[in-house]
Amino acid sequence: MRTAFLAILILVLAAGPAAAATLDRAALHDQIAAALKARGLVGLNAAVVENGATVLAEGFGTRSLQTGEPVTPDTMFAIGSITKQFTAACVLLLAEDGKLAVTDKVAKYYPDLTRAADITLLDLMNHVSGYPDYYPLDFVDRPMARPTPSDEVIRRFGTRPLDFEPGSRYSYSNTGYLILGRVVEKVSGESYEGFLARRILKPLGLARTSYEPDPASPGCAQGHMSFWLGEPMAVPLEGKGWVAAAGALFSTPADLAAWDLALIGGRVLKPESFKLMTSPRRLNDGSLSNYGCGLAVGERGGMVVLSHSGAVNGFYALNVVVPATRSAAVLFSNLSSYSDVNAVWNPLAAAILPKAGPKAAPAAKDKPAPPAPPKGVPAIAGLAAAEQAKAFVKALQEGRVDRSALGEEFDVFLKPAYIAPAAARLKPYGEPAAAVVESIGERGGMEVSTTRLELKTGVLKVLMYRTPDGKIQQLFIQKG
Repeated sequence: MRTAFLAILILVLAAGPAAAATLDRAALHDQIAAALKARGLVGLNAAVVENGATVLAEGFGTRSLQTGEPVTPDTMFAIGSITKQFTAACVLLLAEDGKLAVTDKVAKYYPDLTRAADITLLDLMNHVSGYPDYYPLDFVDRPMARPTPSDEVIRRFGTRPLDFEPGSRYSYSNTGYLILGRVVEKVSGESYEGFLARRILKPLGLARTSYEPDPASPGCAQGHMSFWLGEPMAVPLEGKGWVAAAGALFSTPADLAAWDLALIGGRVLKPESFKLMTSPRRLNDGSLSNYGCGLAVGERGGMVVLSHSGAVNGFYALNVVVPATRSAAVLFSNLSSYSDVNAVWNPLAAAILPKAGPKAAPAAKDKPAPPAPPKGVPAIAGLAAAEQAKAFVKALQEGRVDRSALGEEFDVFLKPAYIAPAAARLKPYGEPAAAVVESIGERGGMEVSTTRLELKTGVLKVLMYRTPDGKIQQLFIQKG
C-alpha cells in the first residue's frame, strides 16, 4: 500500500503562490474537468475548503467503466493510507481514556514479535519501529490476493528480523499500523470498525466514511489500473485482512475535509494529543523525520502544512490541510495513475497553500551538488537507477523483457500478453535520450526511484523498485 506523502510535500511546497483570498469555484471545476479529460482519468472526487468554508465538493467522470455511472459528491472512494491518521487518533483517544500509553511496549500486546520489548506504540505510529513493510509495492501479489486474518499478516512480517534499530531512522511500514489496529481492538474490547464509528465517525457526522464496505455496492467507486500506458481496466481490492487499520477506509472528499477541520479544531483530540500527532519524530541521532502519527508534517511560508496520501489497488487519494488558515484540499481518483492524478492535484493544492518564502539565489560560480541519497537507501547491484530505467524502456520498445532481472512476484504479475501491446504504445515515443532521476528513496528495504525519460516525441516517468541484488520488483511507466 504505497503512500506518496513525501512526494505530496515536495509537490505542495514547491508549488506556486496561493490563490487570491476568495477562490473561484467555477475555475476550480473547469480546471479539474479539463485535466480529467486530458489525462484520460476515470473518475475524480474533490473538495476544497478555504478559511473553514467549503468552496467545492464535486464529483467528475465515472465511478466505474463497467457501469458508466457518474461520480457524485457522495460517491465513496478507497482512501488507502489516509486511514492511518484515523487509526492514530483511535490510539490517542484510548491513551486519553487511560486505557493505554503511547509508551507501551509492543510486547504488552504481541510478546512474540521481533524485539517487541524494545518497540513502543509511538514507534509504530511514527514509522520508526524497523518492522518490515508487508505492502511496499503498487500491485497485489499472489499472497495478498487471498483473504488472510490480520494477525497472520502480523505474525508473518512482525517476526522477521528488523530492517533497522528501532528509532534510528524513518521507514514507512504498514505492518506497524496493522498492529495498532489490533491493539485498539484488544484494549477497547470492540472491533476497530465499532470503536472508530462510536468515537469518531458518528460524533463528527461522517456518514459517508466506512470501514471495509462492500466495494461492489452502488455507493462505492470501482478501482482501475492503467499498466504501461494501456487503457484503464477494473481491478479488485486486496484480500480482506491485509490492509485493515492501515488502509481499509472508504470516504468522500467532503467527509475527509470535515475530518480535517474537526481534527485541527480540537473536536477530536485534546491539545496535548494533537501536538503529539503533528510533531515530527526525533530520531536516535537527533535529526527529525517529517512524520508525526499518521500525518506528514511540513512548513510553507511560515505555516505548518499537514498532508498524506493513500493508495490501494486501483485508487489514489491525496489530502493537505493548513491549520492556520483552516483550509484544505482533497482529491480522490479511481485510477491509480500517479503522474496523471498529480497533474490535477498540484494546482488544486496550490490554491489553498500559503505563499512560499523567497529563495536565495545561488552564487554565480556555484555549481549545485547532486542531492545525497536519503538515509537508508540500500546499495543496488548493477546499473544506476536512471540507466536501468532507460535500458528497460528501450528493450521494451523492441518487445523484449529480461525476466531474469525481475523479482518473482513482478515476473508473475507481468503477463506475456502485456508485452507486445506495451511495445506498440511505447515505440512511437522514439528511443530514450536523456534519463534523470527525479527522486530516490527507500521503502521496504528497496531503492525506490522515479526517473524522467526524455524521448523524441514526449516525456515518460518510470517508477522503479529494486532490491539490493538488483532485481526489479516493480517498474511502472506513466506519462510525464
